[in-house]
Amino acid sequence: MLDSAADSNSLTKPGLRMKELVAASGVRKSTILYYIQQGLLPDPVKTSHNMAYYDPQCITRIRYIQKLQRRHRLSLSEIRQMLEARGEDADMSIYIDLNDIIFGPTPTDEMLDTADFCRATGLTPGQLQTLIDKRLMMPLANGHFDHDDVRMGEVYRRILSNGLDEEDLTYYVDLGEKIVDHELALRRRMTHHLPHEADAALSMELARYARMTRSYVVDRLFQHRIAGMRDLKAQEDN
Repeated sequence: MLDSAADSNSLTKPGLRMKELVAASGVRKSTILYYIQQGLLPDPVKTSHNMAYYDPQCITRIRYIQKLQRRHRLSLSEIRQMLEARGEDADMSIYIDLNDIIFGPTPTDEMLDTADFCRATGLTPGQLQTLIDKRLMMPLANGHFDHDDVRMGEVYRRILSNGLDEEDLTYYVDLGEKIVDHELALRRRMTHHLPHEADAALSMELARYARMTRSYVVDRLFQHRIAGMRDLKAQEDN
């Protein structure tokens, strides 16, 4: 809520000027304009060509949007759909649970920029860019890296130091694309006829199944292949 001085000012003018909204919300002007463009905030009241006033309720709405993005990784389109359907009292729990399953719990550690990521992993900026170009490193936020990115970056640094290069690893991306395409096609087939919340609930279950199946099948294929190689080696030794 705005303080009493702001409340008093709101009685004599149609709303907040952009710089006041920026200061009160802690969000940059470009972000506010993008939220308006995406239909998340109401258009301002324009009193002249270069003067516009914004509804003071935008402060509460901006904070709500930021919370849903940062804590729960909801997309702006998901937030807009919920706001359009039910406003800020909408039950977002099913969408929050779905995003937690797909993306994992929102990290509590601060995201790293490119320079800090390279220092943390030992990768050079050139190596990092190649990994990004090859889609072996895919941060969820462009130019910002979370704990999972750092952990994988450390693995890549060890792989590269052992003589392999990025091209040797691109089959993971190629085969992974095919797996994801099939998973999403199955999801669409199962959920396309469902209302929004039922779609999200079933998608949550399917996401759990997909993650478990991927891990189990690939690991078992690898384990059976290694076991077969051991048997062959034992036969050769005899």
